Amino acid sequence: MSSSELTTARLEANLEYLGLTQSKARLDGIIEDAVKQSLPYRDFLDQLLAEEVAFWRERRSEGRIKCAHFPCLKTIDQFDFAFQPSVDRKRIQELLTLRFVAHGENVILLGPPGVGKTHLAIGIGIAACQQGETVYFTTAEELLMDLRRGFEENRLHLRLRQYQRPRLLIIDELGYLPLDRTGANLFFQLIAKRYEHGALILTSNRSYGEWGEVLGDTVIAAAVLDRLLHQSVTINIKGESYRLKEKRKAGLLTRIPEERIIPETRGEHN
Repeated sequence: MSSSELTTARLEANLEYLGLTQSKARLDGIIEDAVKQSLPYRDFLDQLLAEEVAFWRERRSEGRIKCAHFPCLKTIDQFDFAFQPSVDRKRIQELLTLRFVAHGENVILLGPPGVGKTHLAIGIGIAACQQGETVYFTTAEELLMDLRRGFEENRLHLRLRQYQRPRLLIIDELGYLPLDRTGANLFFQLIAKRYEHGALILTSNRSYGEWGEVLGDTVIAAAVLDRLLHQSVTINIKGESYRLKEKRKAGLLTRIPEERIIPETRGEHN
């Protein structure tokens, strides 16, 4: 075995011992590129370590995405802004900087069913995972069922603590089912626990004026909104459902007359 082969074998053994699996797998190719480009030793080492760091960042990002429990993987790049012109692309790009996460602020996405609220929430959540943030996704129904179970088992404090941990909590589909008084109180406790301590994305098909009906108590609704809207961005999405669009393209549905479309929710961008 030649001297260079011995050196390569020793490099591979050392890389494996240190757990630098990507560097070991790419070693021959990186050495070949370095020879062709006459790279200085410093640049060779920089390239070797850069690939290792990129590999582990990707692995950890995949792990955070898996732990977030997204129902599906949809990125912001896949969102059809042309179909939903009421969604301000610049506003969404600003959210992707994750400054709202750093400041513990909230994002509320309002609009009729099927207009892309969940897609946007997941897309921002995936971007947060890729940038090193812990994220957890749940529907309002699943969340309240879990909190109610904790309440009944006298373990509510543990369940609330679990939902406090993620830097970004995403609650989808608030308003599709009305809450009873116990559910409304449990929801308020969660919002109060995360208030100014963690960022939240919440989607709802109901305008703020209807939250008293959703929560079954106007006093609790006011208390929830007071905390949610203190530091927040509200995005109203107006337009047609993507699902109806696909059915129409397939010839399964004719266009709905304007007077039959669900009234748009109204709010303001903060």
